[in-house]
Amino acid sequence: MQVAGKAYLLLGMDQRDPETYAIIGAAMEVHAQLGHGFLENVYHDALCAELTLRGIPFQREVQFQVLYKGVPLSVKYRSDLVCLGSIIFELKAIHRISSVDQAQLLNYLKASGLNRGLLLNFGSPSLQHERMVWNYEEE
Repeated sequence: MQVAGKAYLLLGMDQRDPETYAIIGAAMEVHAQLGHGFLENVYHDALCAELTLRGIPFQREVQFQVLYKGVPLSVKYRSDLVCLGSIIFELKAIHRISSVDQAQLLNYLKASGLNRGLLLNFGSPSLQHERMVWNYEEE
């Protein structure tokens, strides 16, 4: 799919990317322990606890500058988590992931300059996860 001339992919869980695979495993454990029905901030805290237990480094609520034609805007994006310094997270606790949620993660990837993102939804009976890659180039 092309968006503003740059390709991105939505990929499922795959061991070709062991870092995102490990993070999705941590999210699955959180969902298995808590189920669905809590507010997003409960899952956010629980996921941070699980990542810490697994020794996976992360930062909470990382801000990214938005540029317009190279000019920094006063508006900044704030991601829920950045893991391993290279994977941006967007957490949800909603009935189902929508194209609006996917677009939000895509914009975070564009603003951050990072190329891997995870959209995790704890609000459904089973964990929903989507992996998004920005500026994907096949070898």
